[in-house]
Amino acid sequence: MALVYLAWEQIVLEERVLVSLHFYAQGRYQKGLGGNSMLNISQPSVSQCIHAVTDAINQSLFIKWVKFPITAAERQRARENFAYVPQPFEGTIGAIDCTYIHILAPPEHKEAYVNHHGKHSLNVQAIVNSKLQILNMNASNGERQTWLIGDAGYPLEPWLMTPLPHFAEGTRQFEYTKKFCKARNVVERFFGVLKSMWRCLSYQRVLMYSPGMAGKIVNACATLHNICLHCNLPAFEDFDAIDQENNTVEHQHEPEFDPALRPNERAPRAIAQRIQKQLMLEQFGNYRDGNNDE
Repeated sequence: MALVYLAWEQIVLEERVLVSLHFYAQGRYQKGLGGNSMLNISQPSVSQCIHAVTDAINQSLFIKWVKFPITAAERQRARENFAYVPQPFEGTIGAIDCTYIHILAPPEHKEAYVNHHGKHSLNVQAIVNSKLQILNMNASNGERQTWLIGDAGYPLEPWLMTPLPHFAEGTRQFEYTKKFCKARNVVERFFGVLKSMWRCLSYQRVLMYSPGMAGKIVNACATLHNICLHCNLPAFEDFDAIDQENNTVEHQHEPEFDPALRPNERAPRAIAQRIQKQLMLEQFGNYRDGNNDE
């Protein structure tokens, strides 16, 4: 006996939301969802559900649930949270990194979405706090003693601290980088949690959508992630099933400071270097300076 599917107009709001959540969490293709006799919903209706719910989350919930600490009080709470975690780094309000989300090759400009593994993907950048909550990017706030922390692929800025690799053990640069990397691990853990909970973003899946729609799905999952944390729902971590090919974006190391740069280009980095040096003196002043090693 042939199945009789519900028309789009017959699918109530709750069912539309549940169908979309099922897709986000399982990452199954629409045809498989549409052919499910328990759902009794056709593939075209599944597609309409996912588009409608994803658009609604982006338009009505994303700004509310994914936001950067703007006020002084919010930034102070963020600094305090990072100061008292098992791997603290004083002054930090967020950790930044990128990851790949595989997508279907778009019909136009497909070469722009090929990553270094040769696959089509979105390069998704996230800033997270010490509690794995996702923050909006708004880093250029000019506030002293407040910064983000990123890996060596990011440029050193007055508001963005980076590690100092290749220094010998026992130097203040080595100790700074060791502490720095432990604190920054929170963003790598975040990607594992996000992709474990919302399997449509995992390494094994491909979002069969245009880059624009795929980006909206990423935003929707980010919103739901923060809502889950707010409601104290348990997180699921399965790193082995997520980044089997080191799915985190591999950055090229930042070039060393070039004294030939024009003064207006050199100034922000010079300021950042002074901030970084002061941090090392305050926290690791009892260690020798690696720059003075023979």
